[in-house]
Order: sequence, then C-alpha cells, then structure tokens
Amino acid sequence: MLFKRSHICSHMPDASSDLTKPTLVDIILPLEQSEDTEAQKAAVAAKLNTKISQIVELRLRKHSIDARQRTIKVQLRFEVGLGESLTPEPELHPKYPTASSDAKKVIIVGCGPAGLFAALRCLELGLKPIILERGKDASARRFDLGPILKEGRVIEDSNYCFGEGGAGTFSDGKLYTRATKRGPVRTIYETLVAHGAPERILIDAHPHIGSNLLPKVVMAMRESILSAGGEVYFGTKVESFIIHERKMAGVRTTDDREFLSSQVILATGHSARDIYEQLHAQKVQLEQTPFAVGVRIEHPQAQIDSLQYHTPQGQKRSALLPAASYRLATKIDNRGVHSFCMCPGGFIVPAATENDEVVVNGMSLARRDSPFANSGMVVTVEPEDTAPFVSEHGVLAGIAFQKSLERAAKQHGGGGQVAPGQRVTDFLMCKDSADLPKTSYFPGIIPSRIDQILPEWITSRLRRGLNIFGKQMRGYITEECNLIGFETRTSSPVRIPRDERTLQHSEISGLYPCGEGAGFAGGIVSAALDGMRCAEAAAESRGYTSQDRRAPEPTTTPSSQVKPQLSS
Repeated sequence: MLFKRSHICSHMPDASSDLTKPTLVDIILPLEQSEDTEAQKAAVAAKLNTKISQIVELRLRKHSIDARQRTIKVQLRFEVGLGESLTPEPELHPKYPTASSDAKKVIIVGCGPAGLFAALRCLELGLKPIILERGKDASARRFDLGPILKEGRVIEDSNYCFGEGGAGTFSDGKLYTRATKRGPVRTIYETLVAHGAPERILIDAHPHIGSNLLPKVVMAMRESILSAGGEVYFGTKVESFIIHERKMAGVRTTDDREFLSSQVILATGHSARDIYEQLHAQKVQLEQTPFAVGVRIEHPQAQIDSLQYHTPQGQKRSALLPAASYRLATKIDNRGVHSFCMCPGGFIVPAATENDEVVVNGMSLARRDSPFANSGMVVTVEPEDTAPFVSEHGVLAGIAFQKSLERAAKQHGGGGQVAPGQRVTDFLMCKDSADLPKTSYFPGIIPSRIDQILPEWITSRLRRGLNIFGKQMRGYITEECNLIGFETRTSSPVRIPRDERTLQHSEISGLYPCGEGAGFAGGIVSAALDGMRCAEAAAESRGYTSQDRRAPEPTTTPSSQVKPQLSS
C-alpha cells in the first residue's frame, strides 16, 4: 500500500469548464527548446487556445524523444494549472498492513522482482510472505562480484544472477515494458519510487534506474516486508519440494530445514537450473519453450550516438540527449534475429553461475556515461533445434544446449572469465581477428573464431541479420565493433505450466510458477506484475479478498479528442 499522489483530472476542459481544474496537454518542441519554460508555456497555451497568463503552473507527466528525423523533437505531457497553482503532490512512501499472528503463510522461492512484489502484495491481502533466497543480500552480494571480475572465479550462489533483487539488481535496472495489458505498470513504478528509485521513472518513456541505484531500492523493499511481519531468509537454497498427493506442502532446503505451507510461489529466475532438474526428478510437469542465444555486440557509444542522432562522426551529442539506444529485428529462415537488452553507455559483465562456463550480459549505471554501447544480438532457438540433446536430457534439452555454448565459450576464452571475441567485420568475412578493439568487459577478451564456435545454423542467421542491420543503420558494421561470446540467458528454455485462471501448476495444487524462470515474464516490470498476480491468486484460493486497497490509476483523455478552451 502506498500513500498516493492526488489524481490527475481525467478530462480536458471545454468552453464551459472551470479553469481551476488541472488539465493534461501533449505538446512537441524542438530539442533545443524542450527545457525552456517559456517555450513550454507558449506551446501549451497555443494547444489550449488560451492566453499564456492563464497558465499558472506546469507539471511534467511524460517525456519522450523522437529522433527519427534529423530535427530531433521532444514530446512532453504536462498537467496544467489554469487560473491557479496545482495541488501540491505528497511524496510516495511505502506503508503496508502488518501481517496478523494468524495470517496464512505463503512461501516465495526467489527474491527477484517477481518474489519481492509477490511478497508486498501478499501483505496487502492479509497473507504472510516467507521469502527463501539462495544468494546473499544486495550489500553482501556486491562484494561477491569482485572474484568473478578480478579472478575469474564464480561464487555459484552469489553473483550477477543470484541474490537479493535477482539478475536485474546488478544488470541494468531497465524498466521499459510492453506488458501494459498484464496489470498496473504505474503501480510498479510508484512502488519503486516509494522505496527510493528516482521519480524520473514516472515520467520517462523508457525508464531506467541503473545498477548503482537499484540495490538500495531492493533493500528498502526488503525492509518493508520485514517491518510488516514478513520473513526473508538469505543463503537458503531450496533442495526439494514437499508434495503430498499432488498438493504442495512446503519445501526442503540444503541446510536440512523444512518450510511448510500449502502455497508456494516459485519465482526463481531463469538461471536456477537446479530447480528445473529437481522438478523434473520429482516428475513435476515441465515444457520446452523457445528462447534465444547469440553474442554481445559492442560499439563505441559515440558511434551509436552519431547514427541515431544524425550527427557527424566526432561531434559530441547534446547535453539534452541521453546515450542513444537502438532496437533491431528481422526474421531469417523462420527464426528471429534481434537485438536484446540494449545497454547505452553501459558495460558487458560476466553472468556465469558455475565455474565451467563463460556467459556475458549487459548493464548500465544510472548516468549511462560509459564510452561503450552494447546489446545482445541473438537468434531464436525453437524446441526442435535442441533435438540432439533430447535423448539424454529430455525436456531439459534447451538447458543442455545453453550449457554446451557456455562451456565452449570457456574453452575458447583465455581462462577464468576471459571471453572469446571477434571483430564484427571479421565475423562477416569468416576470418580471424588479429586483434580486438577496446572493450568494457573487465575480465577481458581474446581473439577467437566465434563464427566457428557457434552452430552453423546460428552463425549463418547472425551473418545475414547483421548485414540487414548494417543497411538499416549505415555505419553499424564497423572495424571498431566487437562480438563477445556468449549471450545465452535471454529467457528460460523451460516453461512450468500453470492454469490460466488459478495460476497454479496444471498438476500440482498450491504451486504457483511465477516470473521469468517459469516462462511467464521477460524483464523487471513483467516479472513484478506476474508476482502480484500470483499473490492475488494465492489469496483468492485461501478465501481472502483480492480487492486492491490502493487507489486506482488515473485515466486521461488525449487533448486531441477534446474541445479546447477558447481565449477571450
């Protein structure tokens, strides 16, 4: 539950409206005028067909940059105070009801976004959440990144993937989502702000917190859970599931403890492979699902800025512009080839969870001020593509395929977490790279034939896709661009099936597969939304009301659909 801000008026005024009511207005300004208050007021007044003197206050509600043309424009949405100032906005603060002494317990396995938001929602609905996390808290976890970066040694239960906040904690904190139909996205943003995230995420079209700020946010969320009577256990790894007559009864952990409950929300993330193996061993139904693998592609950020903002090479981007990003996608022979998790002004990081593998991922700090831009560049893998692994691994064939690539990266790297690399130009020309450009990847890279290490059916599609992208973005294919292997953890290759209505496993009552690891989300926001849905489903099955205690989101009517206020 949050102390909410006052709602935005859900209409624009017509000629007979009270001018003191707040109004939402969308305007477009040239980049160089976008921060000019007088230019903003003039554009708003023109849109409303009223006098500038009528505009007492503007409050920014949405900000997005349109760089599709050479003249860059900024789209702004303002709440407008006509005739008087807007009502002051109270700050967002977390406040959750304390779980009663007889509150029903819900076990939540995993302390990523799905698990954290499930726990908060449980508290709102009168349930007591108990989070079990194999990794460490975010503060202690940070120190465990040192060995993997400096020594190439993976601490297998505390790394870039495992620990408080999940993989996103130290892997960017990107919040943009297309999952707007899955639930109240703004509630996710407001909850994050209430726990310390910058308020700017409520405004930006592509919000981002940053790996340097997100740890404090997830720690504050944990404190909200604890202060309201929930429980959080770190260093607590689930070893098996207690199932009686196809009904959940709890879980056992590696330290010989049992946590008992008839409801378990399984929110482990897509790298907890031992969980899939244990479910499979206990004959819990699993399904293969498509995923994607490939490389990290890295450019100088200045190169991407030049391409996206239409500026000459070497010209510094405007201080009003963020580090430029991109999104690329095509289809080659019935398989998608696309960019993934693009990190402007970012770093490539080692995301291995075991010491016999090399895995790469991307991240950005809040400032996005690294001189490098990186993105996954991946090819879709359908279940039939992993057929050679099925006889030995069955439904876990996709995981075995991922693992084979990760071990190959380790074998062809330079030891530790040193990764194989190849210039993109050499990859396209099927030749060795004599040397490699500078990289943000701290453990380092070594020239390797990535085009030969990857399966031919992936390499051929990557080549054709990159050639297409090079024509779409002239200058994208350059000698200064590295390909680094391998990006394998884009999503889970396994889905844990569940009923569409109850969200419980299709065969195990009381088991709620949740988030990315179960195959029902992709990213922080969609995972958080799924966590909330699973908490609500658990409450409903216990007979608790799932009524939302929070105020509803404001609805608005675009200014293009209303009659403007006429000037006098």
